[in-house]
Amino acid sequence: MTFRSTLLCAAMGMACLATAHADTLSKVRDNGYITLAYRESSVPFSYLDAGKRVGLTVEMSEAIADAVKKAVGKPNLEVKWQAVTSQNRIPLLTNGTIDLECGSTTNNSTRGKEVDFGINHFYTGTRLLVKKSSGIKNYTDLKGKTVAVTAGTTNLQVMRKANGEKNWDINFVMPKDHADGFLLVQGDRAAAFGMDDVLLFGLMANAKNPGDFEVVGDALQVEPYACMVRKNDPEFKKLVDGVIGGMMKSGAFTKLYDKWFMQPIPPANTPLNMPMSEELKKNIVELSDKPAN
Repeated sequence: MTFRSTLLCAAMGMACLATAHADTLSKVRDNGYITLAYRESSVPFSYLDAGKRVGLTVEMSEAIADAVKKAVGKPNLEVKWQAVTSQNRIPLLTNGTIDLECGSTTNNSTRGKEVDFGINHFYTGTRLLVKKSSGIKNYTDLKGKTVAVTAGTTNLQVMRKANGEKNWDINFVMPKDHADGFLLVQGDRAAAFGMDDVLLFGLMANAKNPGDFEVVGDALQVEPYACMVRKNDPEFKKLVDGVIGGMMKSGAFTKLYDKWFMQPIPPANTPLNMPMSEELKKNIVELSDKPAN
């Protein structure tokens, strides 16, 4: 970077910082390491089991890291991991702290202004986790009640919009992560936890008493999940898409899906029993990175 460009960067601030990190493969090659993001409670995608990172997108991230090692010619490239939340995952990607985020992040056009997305790897919709004893079956049963929705998620935007349009009179609390939202329901500090249905099934399956809870309500919106990469970095996006697309074409992704959605998973060794959706089956063929409507 020249002295002139340094002065320009100082004037432009964060926009220039993002540009400086845009070439991920060069950054990784120069630094000697890549930093991957993980979530602490996005079951079964990316979460902690006895302090160990596990999940479908953790394995996808590891496969991408292996491809990066080959691309930069460094088989011993160090792989670092950084925990992220719904609120800080985009800032940490754009400022260069992390280089890739594969978890439970919705691919939509709003986020697409700040980051780019890889091929969609899951489709989900916003529903409600409640205690069976609550009698709550749908959104209209929540009038005047408190509902937890994780801060920084599209679910919060969707539910706030629907709440205003349909006069549900819901009071929202915004925990920092999904496990905290579930705790609010367990402790009767919230009547429901609104989130992507797959994450709700994951939390419920790993609860001490899974039979005390259920997932209810119509899906407010069907949304795709995808890995995030920095904006305007076509070379790295091509690599990420190549890995994910290759896994989908070879059948490796379908095997991973079966492992994490149909078989017993830690920590409770309980299966989610969620067959692959028609939307995902279609995307395995089309390899689309199209955002949510």
